[in-house]
Amino acid sequence: MPEFRVWAPKPEVVRLDVDGTVHEMTRTDDGWWHATVDTAPDARYGFLLDDADTVLPDPRSPRQPDGVHERSQLWAPAEGSRTDWPGKPIDGAVIYELHIGTFTAAGTFDSAIEKLDYLVDLGVDFVEVMPVNSFAGTHGWGYDGVLWYSVHEPYGGPDGLVRFIDACHARGLGVLIDAVFNHLGPSGNYLPRFGPYLSSASNPWGEGINIADVDSDEVRRYIIGCALRWMRDFHADGLRLDAVHALVDVTAVHILEELATETDYLSRQVGRPLALIAESDLNDPRLITARHRGGYGLTAQWADDIHHAIHTAVSGERQGYYADFGTLAALAQTLRHGFFHAATYSSFRRRRHGRPLDITEPTGIPATRLLAYTCTHDQVGNRALGDRPSQNLTAGQLAVKAALVLGSPYTAMLFMGEEWGATTPFQFFSSHPEPELAQATRDGRKAEFAEHGWDAEDIPDPQDPQTFERSKLNWDEPASGEHARLLELYRSLIALRHNEPDLADPWLDRLVVDYDEDQRWIVLRRNRLAIACNLGTEPVNVPVVGDLVLAWAEPDVGAETTRLPGHSFAILREQSPVRN
Repeated sequence: MPEFRVWAPKPEVVRLDVDGTVHEMTRTDDGWWHATVDTAPDARYGFLLDDADTVLPDPRSPRQPDGVHERSQLWAPAEGSRTDWPGKPIDGAVIYELHIGTFTAAGTFDSAIEKLDYLVDLGVDFVEVMPVNSFAGTHGWGYDGVLWYSVHEPYGGPDGLVRFIDACHARGLGVLIDAVFNHLGPSGNYLPRFGPYLSSASNPWGEGINIADVDSDEVRRYIIGCALRWMRDFHADGLRLDAVHALVDVTAVHILEELATETDYLSRQVGRPLALIAESDLNDPRLITARHRGGYGLTAQWADDIHHAIHTAVSGERQGYYADFGTLAALAQTLRHGFFHAATYSSFRRRRHGRPLDITEPTGIPATRLLAYTCTHDQVGNRALGDRPSQNLTAGQLAVKAALVLGSPYTAMLFMGEEWGATTPFQFFSSHPEPELAQATRDGRKAEFAEHGWDAEDIPDPQDPQTFERSKLNWDEPASGEHARLLELYRSLIALRHNEPDLADPWLDRLVVDYDEDQRWIVLRRNRLAIACNLGTEPVNVPVVGDLVLAWAEPDVGAETTRLPGHSFAILREQSPVRN
């Protein structure tokens, strides 16, 4: 008979409702309530707190078939459905970020499975899915999750996720899941009725989580238990941890260090690598510094400075947090050191920001601990119109950005559709069922961009179903014209990255970067391979020669220089390596 348990130190009485029948529960001194009930393996259940007559879902709900406001359902993965998967490390891999709801027209795990062979052919190593835990409404980005242990039903629920991960593993693809532990969504969050889940500290997205205030130990276990569940029960290969800088923890052992320790232990238990990738705004190397050296011991972190440096140098945009970037000097500095702001002044923040990364072998941090990318869901979706670089740049500019990322020493990440220059936007969309919340979301979005000079009428309504529909990929595009040409380039760059030993060196102190600010060219030297890029519109002569390996447009390789057309790149194998 299943035992039902719930941590609820706040109410005086907790009762269990199973399929409409109410059962008494017994409380222990630690605030946990228990009841053992003979019931069906797929029973619907919930909890009644004190004298309330509304049944609340389980904070650790394994399934929410009717949405986040309704009863939970018992669920366990089917026996014998899993593949024999040894796992793989993420260091130096190519990761593909996607949103299940817009990756395909149907927007489900099963329809995404139909595109996995395409991803294998592209050459990626891991699929990173944006949050799939339960949130209110039918569609959204997923960062408003309120029942972290369950899987969003419109995507296919927990069984759909199991099928998706198994299908990825059967094809040699690892799976990373985006997990949000810094805040809870505004609709369906019943956790405060059970216990002290929320903190007095807040963040831009909502009330913070109690990981360091009074009675926070069980909340910390709630978070860590959820993180481990994705990797243990669903067999995910790791997590992308959203906005960890918003996790306010003043304890001696930071929750990220605690989570990394538990993840390493689980990795040894299951016999395969497990990864934790942080999104952080702090440029703090401690996240990816080993625990025995005083760090938190996470596997990797997103590196927005690399994105900003590449995007601004290629596109010319300089607004907002791009203000300090845009020059080739900034690009070269960032590519050599991982962080641009490293205990240096940030004009956007109006203060000193970041900390230098030790890049020296063997004591430092290899470049593979940082993720480089030309765009992400944030860098596209948080623009006023959700427009992609491909909607504003030439195909040659897109090719240059791809060469800089995929030819770099960093672990690379693509955002779905960038590999063929998708023309569909990725806009901010939501489906809040509460009218007042829906209106607040609309008003907040318009007010945010009005401050930056955008006409409020131009801002897509996040609640309009067409905003969601517009953001779905158009799978007719990859086979046609310039889209097909760009896609073939991405395949070639990824194949070169996998097969070329000179591109495997992860140490930044051996990366050589030369550039000419006026002529707008930059060259990355990876041992004998030189990645020469012309960011300008006019042809330039770049002081690098060798055997041509891969190019966009038609370079003219001479005796002393290579002439590159505007908005193009060439990868050449030089006679001998250039050293720092």
